[in-house]
Amino acid sequence: MKKSTVKISKGEIGRIRIVEDFLPSPDRLVLREENVKVTLSLSQRSVAFFKRAAQKRRVPYQRMIRALVDAYAEKQEGKG
Repeated sequence: MKKSTVKISKGEIGRIRIVEDFLPSPDRLVLREENVKVTLSLSQRSVAFFKRAAQKRRVPYQRMIRALVDAYAEKQEGKG
């Protein structure tokens, strides 16, 4: 188990400046996009690859596949 290293300093922390909130509201952070469900047959090798890669990044493998297909489509649209 790794110990937490917390450093405590006595005395003043220096000049403080209050910064106004600059983040957008949570409603603007969640981008909703209309999705369409499709059936896609992939090789076991491809699915195994995406599952391993997704597990390392702690995201669903389906999301990685969708991002790959979306990026491809976006790039192809730019060529048009």
